[in-house]
Amino acid sequence: MSRPRTVDWAAVADELEQLARVRSAWQRAAARWLAELTADSPPRRILDVGSGPGVTTCLLARQFPEAEVLAVDVQPELLARAAALAGRLGLDARVRTRRLDLNDVTELPTADLIWASSVVHHFGDQVAMLARLASRISPGGLLAVAEGGLPSRFLPRDTGIGRPGLQARLDALMEDWFTERRHAAPGSVRRVDDWLALLAAAGLRPRRSRTFLVDLPSPLDDEARDHVRSMLARLRDLLADRIEADDRAQLERLLDPRADEGVLRRPDVFVLAATTVHIAHTPATPPRPRTPAARATP
Repeated sequence: MSRPRTVDWAAVADELEQLARVRSAWQRAAARWLAELTADSPPRRILDVGSGPGVTTCLLARQFPEAEVLAVDVQPELLARAAALAGRLGLDARVRTRRLDLNDVTELPTADLIWASSVVHHFGDQVAMLARLASRISPGGLLAVAEGGLPSRFLPRDTGIGRPGLQARLDALMEDWFTERRHAAPGSVRRVDDWLALLAAAGLRPRRSRTFLVDLPSPLDDEARDHVRSMLARLRDLLADRIEADDRAQLERLLDPRADEGVLRRPDVFVLAATTVHIAHTPATPPRPRTPAARATP
């Protein structure tokens, strides 16, 4: 079995920032939903845990104009971008940054709302991570965890330049890559991906889940096209030793900026993605994690 490749998040800072911009519609919709859920008691402090370059941090700051928002990440390069973006948007009086290993989130101040998007699945014991986050929520506060949804789609099933079904095959390879990566994570524990149950196991009170759509039909603008090219290039690089030769040739053609069949030129490229946000709140007393049925991942 090949060794899972790791991701250098600082090296892909441009890609992360572009991804957040292109797909910001779902984040804005999620922020409005959170505002509805907290209308009776708007949050005064928000933590964006695993903030990356701060696009969502600033969206939250705009949605909650009375709140202080803290962007938390381990990568200083990404936090620098978050601070710069907040400055450009005139939000620097309310947006701060904190460099922190996310295993150490218990060192953070408490908050009325914690947002964690595509963060918890990186940890070997997801319930333990959720419990650490729960310990930072003020009584009655909310934890919003964005995990799962549906794989993104960019291309028609038949691109006309190779065997149809390229993205479905890439999805299957990514599932294997991700499974190996989770198995290799320190303290890895296998659990069913039932996020409301995981939140309950962490001592929280689950409320509901809601899925948000990104639907950018063709023809795409230049930035969205470049985003698609970046995503496909990342898949090519992450799965370099897994992709069959015919699919690699098709990918290279799609990534060729000079080819009419490439994603920067072809008229049928689109972006369709779905992300699910799971909401839980703290009880009146501090949460006490419990252990659900689980088994250690070999």
